[in-house]
Amino acid sequence: MSLVVAMVLAITSSFAQTAPAEIKEDFKPSSLNQPGQEYPQVNSQGYVRFRIVAPSADSVKVSLGKGGTRLSKSPDGSWTGTTAAAVDEGFHYHNINIDGGKFNDPGTKNYYGSVRWESGIEIPAHDQDFYALTNVPHGNVQQVLFPSPSTGTSRRAFVYTPPGYDKKTSKRYPVLYLQHGWGEDETAWSNQGHANLIMDNLIAENKVEPFIIVMTYGMTNEMRFGAGLRNFKIDTFQTVLVDELIPYIDANFRTVAKPSDRAMAGLSMGGMETHTITLNKPDVFAYYGLLSGGVYTPDELKDKTKPKLVFMSCGSKERPEGVKNAATALQGAGYNAVSYVSENTAHEFQTWRRSLYEMAPMLFKK
Repeated sequence: MSLVVAMVLAITSSFAQTAPAEIKEDFKPSSLNQPGQEYPQVNSQGYVRFRIVAPSADSVKVSLGKGGTRLSKSPDGSWTGTTAAAVDEGFHYHNINIDGGKFNDPGTKNYYGSVRWESGIEIPAHDQDFYALTNVPHGNVQQVLFPSPSTGTSRRAFVYTPPGYDKKTSKRYPVLYLQHGWGEDETAWSNQGHANLIMDNLIAENKVEPFIIVMTYGMTNEMRFGAGLRNFKIDTFQTVLVDELIPYIDANFRTVAKPSDRAMAGLSMGGMETHTITLNKPDVFAYYGLLSGGVYTPDELKDKTKPKLVFMSCGSKERPEGVKNAATALQGAGYNAVSYVSENTAHEFQTWRRSLYEMAPMLFKK
């Protein structure tokens, strides 16, 4: 599967291959519903049930599910339906098609993905505790606007600082620059990915060296969905990241402003950006992470500054042999390379949440 196809899959959902004989009627409102909204609902098996009130409509279809989920009209003018199969654990985008028009689900909160604000739904995961909001010390996620002379504007980034950062101390922190995927923006890793909660929980369990995370928009030109990846060029964003954002972060936050304490990682398209920029600028970052975003080869890294870590991951429903084989080849060439495969997930946020959870403790080890 090509990287372009993989990135398109980033805005679709993946489903279990087999369905149980009977769907359990223990449906509950999704945790991402707007206040007071009963639908959509999720049951203990991962099925999703929708209800849309559209009395004048002739057809209503939800994008979630293989081929979508068609709803049936009731006498009261509402439309209801249940996905044909269980949905993978974790976060998924969806929208509602009413008589050919695309709309957001009025029952859910919205998240930026698919190059638009899309409806979101969460399928409870068996391992969801690692990104749960728990009673532990929490860091902060703040918006910053940094000057970008190369693009002639101010650009936005979100910065996670770990618990204790705001205390009066001279402690400095390493930095991970973490990129979103195609069709998403700098809000994705906090809103959909729960990167801050993952870090808070890891830090509370003393499993990770605390570090700062910087998340910014990974594109410098607007492109229509499905038409622009061929025209995407890294040069302008590379300038924004390396020459503008990193100096701004080092000047305004207590960072360890050295390549040895700087990492770059990204999911899907963000992995593509990470791959290209780290190869172009091997003296800027010491830790590399590709999350469903391709692989490195020994030949690519040869004769360049040797990274301290190369982390590559994907879901078991993607091409896990690719990251496994790439890690083995890099290890054979003397690199500290690690592969991780998220079981029973595809090109989706549960894969990337788990990937961050696995990668974070490997970064900035003393």
